[in-house]
Amino acid sequence: MKTLAVLLAVASLALAATSADAKGCLKGAVVGGVAGHYAVHHGVLGAVAGCIYGRRHAKQQELQRQQQGQAPAGQEKM
Repeated sequence: MKTLAVLLAVASLALAATSADAKGCLKGAVVGGVAGHYAVHHGVLGAVAGCIYGRRHAKQQELQRQQQGQAPAGQEKM
């Protein structure tokens, strides 16, 4: 029953999230759901927390990629 709840939570998150918001969410939700299920028998809470963490981590990585692509301040290309 708990596994079904986790799968439903992941599916609803996947359908609710747009493609830009889904980066990291699905992977985080799966990992968090499994960890939450085995650790404290709260797979749905783990899936939600994993989704939130996965999205945050994906945003940080995207920001780092954007910053690396730009020239450092004060140094212009000639």
